[in-house]
Amino acid sequence: MANSPVAEHSLDEAGVRALLRAHAPGCADLPLMLFAEGWDNAMWRLGAELVVRLPRRALSVALIANEHRALPEIGPPLASLGIRTPIPVIAGPPTDVFPWPWSVIPWIDGTAAIASSRTENGLWAPDFAAALLTLHSPAPADAPLNPVRGRALGTRDDAMRPRLAALSPRSPLREYWTAGLAAPPSDERVWIHGDLHPGNILVHEGRLTALIDFGDVTVGDPAYDLAAAWMLFDAAGRETFRAATGSRYDDATWVRARAWAAYIALLLLTQSDDRPDHLAVGRSTAEALGA
Repeated sequence: MANSPVAEHSLDEAGVRALLRAHAPGCADLPLMLFAEGWDNAMWRLGAELVVRLPRRALSVALIANEHRALPEIGPPLASLGIRTPIPVIAGPPTDVFPWPWSVIPWIDGTAAIASSRTENGLWAPDFAAALLTLHSPAPADAPLNPVRGRALGTRDDAMRPRLAALSPRSPLREYWTAGLAAPPSDERVWIHGDLHPGNILVHEGRLTALIDFGDVTVGDPAYDLAAAWMLFDAAGRETFRAATGSRYDDATWVRARAWAAYIALLLLTQSDDRPDHLAVGRSTAEALGA
């Protein structure tokens, strides 16, 4: 990825194979190829059905550990809906070859929802609602706790104010953030994905097929995940999505969700210089909120 941080630890093909021979000898001789390298992880295709996922820097180690903890618990209920998640096939420990936890995960076919239109995404809005209704179940006491995602909106007000100050005084994003701060806070402790932007949602043949990249999985307010409605759908799709959630989320939760959508839109607009696809999501989300 352009402008991504320099890797603090990395392996070449021989190193990855050495790691596999020590902990997954049955797949160590499968075809292996570097597939992608982002800010946080390097991804190696392993045969036709697997991926090796290695953190690139210390800040991303906790993301892998979070997936090791959470996905075996929250992935199977989603699988019962036909929605896949990257449940680790191997939760690799730190070794002499590589000092951090790492994973072998399944390869999941699909195209990121970031590549499809909001109207097209609306076709699977009810399936997305079912996924979140299933995901947002009570979390155990030892669930990961993210310092930002799923917490009270007020914890991000200081970070939000400079971004709001750059907007027109009549911007609806100002109004929505203020309304979210005034809404009754959540006392829920449920699992939330924590990073449900359209790049982490996979679609195959017009159907929702997977939720991926659970590094920010956490316990907290489900409103943070519901903000994805403004990132994914047009007005009709959002209406369908909300209707499909029934009475699970009260009005205050939706007000907080809209505020989080405003927060994420401004974050993407101001911090996506090297990711034009994320910048486009920020713009379209701001437009959806304006509409």
